[in-house]
Amino acid sequence: MGEWLDHSVLVDVDVPVESSWNLWSDLEQMPRWMKWIDSVKISDADPDISEWKLASRGLEFTWRSKITNLVPHQIIQWEAIDGLPNRGAIRFYGKDGQSTVKLTVSYSVPAVIKWMDGLFLGRLVEATLQDDLNRFRDYALADKHSPST
Repeated sequence: MGEWLDHSVLVDVDVPVESSWNLWSDLEQMPRWMKWIDSVKISDADPDISEWKLASRGLEFTWRSKITNLVPHQIIQWEAIDGLPNRGAIRFYGKDGQSTVKLTVSYSVPAVIKWMDGLFLGRLVEATLQDDLNRFRDYALADKHSPST
């Protein structure tokens, strides 16, 4: 049985919470700012189910996820229903026309990996997630200033 590793990162974005929410709630856009996510496809049969592909450094993982809690402009929570074991939430906080976006990701690894290499793995994952949120901030700001908005 695996052990769960949990990571949380956040970023302040100079756009209204509705704008941050609109970008994140379109899951298929995520590869634009999440470096390791190769693709996301929403199921035609059930919009709460999505198929994910993570690819990095020759490694590839796939899974299907189900949205377990969705409150507009506040939270999108998910859990993998097959493939790579993971779960998490993206939370949105708005104030004065700006937003704070907090991403929490949990994933299962074999106990021996957590024991042997948890600190390095954790730092790598958190640094990657923070970079992803920083790219999201830049993407949201560029979207805010694009002529089509």
